[in-house]
Order: sequence, then C-alpha cells, then structure tokens
Amino acid sequence: MSDPVARPAAAGDDIRVGIGGWTYAPWRDNFYPKGLVQRRELEYASRHVSAIEINGTWYGTQKPATYARWRDETPEGFVFSAKAPRRIMQSRVLARAGPQIEDFLGGIVELGPKLGPLVWQFDAGQRIDRDDFAAFLALLPGSVGGYALRHVLDVRDRQFVDAAYLALARRYGMATVFTDSPEYPSFADVTTDFVYARLMRTRAGIASGYPPPELQRWAQRARLWAVGEEPADLPRIEPASAVAAGPRSVFVYFISAAKERNPAAAMALLGLLGER
Repeated sequence: MSDPVARPAAAGDDIRVGIGGWTYAPWRDNFYPKGLVQRRELEYASRHVSAIEINGTWYGTQKPATYARWRDETPEGFVFSAKAPRRIMQSRVLARAGPQIEDFLGGIVELGPKLGPLVWQFDAGQRIDRDDFAAFLALLPGSVGGYALRHVLDVRDRQFVDAAYLALARRYGMATVFTDSPEYPSFADVTTDFVYARLMRTRAGIASGYPPPELQRWAQRARLWAVGEEPADLPRIEPASAVAAGPRSVFVYFISAAKERNPAAAMALLGLLGER
C-alpha cells in the first residue's frame, strides 16, 4: 500500500483543528481509505487533522512505550491533547491526588514536543469543594520532563461555574473548555494564553458535520481568538474585557455528537483556515 497521506494538515502554529481519538469503526467507511490496516489509522489521521484529543486516557493511563509509539507515528508539528484519568478527578480529596497526577504525567511526557493541553474533566453532579479544588489546581505543574504543560479545566457542574471559578483558572494560568453543547456549561471567557473549544453539534445528515455557514463562523472565531480578540457572539460569564490580549494558541476539536462526521468537519474547518 502506498503512503496513506500527502502532508500534515496544520492550521499554523496558532490554530489547531482535530478530532477525539482515531479508532472508530464508521470512519473506516467514510474517512480511512478502504483496506487501510488499523495499525496505520493514527498515521493517516494525524496527516489529515492537526491535533487529536486522546480519550482513552480518561479510562486509564497508558504505558510510556505506547505514548512513545504514538509520538513516532505522527508528523512533526502534530499535537496530542489528552483527558486526564477520571480516577484523579473523582478522588475523595482532590488535594491528595498528587501521586496519581505524577504517575499520569510521568508516562504521558513520552509524547515529548507533541504533548499538548491536558484536560481535567469534572462531571456534572460531582460535588466539588472550592478550597479543595484550588488545592488541586496548585498540584498541577507548569512543566514535566523539560516540557511546558498546558492545563484545561472542564467543570460540568453549572453551579460551580461562576466568576470565582474563572478567577481560579486565571490565577493558575489554566484554560476552561468552551463547548457549543447545550448539555454542559457553555461560556467563552478567556482565562489564559490559549483557547480550547470542543464542538459537539455535528449532524449525521450533513456531510461536513456542520453547515458551511456555521463552519465559516467557527473559522472567524478561531482567527479572532488567535490574534487576542474575543468573538462577540458567544455566551460569557463576565463582560468582555476592554484590554487587548496578545496572540493565543487555539485548539478546536470536533467531539461526540454525530461522531462519524467529525473528521469531515475538522478537515472542512482546516480548509476554511487555508490549510487544505
């Protein structure tokens, strides 16, 4: 079989567009070439999107050798985001999760320069003590193994998501997830020097997942975020700041919903950003 890919699909260093995972049976009918062996799916996917959010780490950590293999199968400039193991966020006392955090980071650092943002997800219905949460954030290091870390907070308890939550994220230099899903808190307040968006409204009946006009708007929003501005048409918790921010890195992932359409949505957005 010939090489599965022409070139990396990157939207520059400031905007990355990707999908959640790379192993999904329906993609073998509408994304992966017919006959592509499963062991080459990451190789193929990583050359058609510019980032992938690893979901499997939510269920448990991988061996360092596995992370190293993923690193080596993907092109230069590619980035992996990853969901931290749920057992950490579900600890009875978050402030005591230090050893588990160290174990997770000690393995995933094998991704090396391809290590992107780490997502710390707290599910809806989970009771969170604010002081314990702040102590937990203090445990998350700014670097590991010589590589800078970027942390993303995804708190799905609507009562916890308020101005005080944003203040904590800003204090510790962490991003908060923006999602367009009505099922979770949706707000576009920027808290650090990068933006992390999880788009969760792909539709099965649309080949590109989102209608072209909606993808055009997401391309415009991503560009605004990247230059330090903020889209005026997204929900917020606080009024927009009048102070101009510097350039930002932007990560946009098509996740969940009509999952079979997510690669097409990501590639369409990359096209609008001028990278395909």
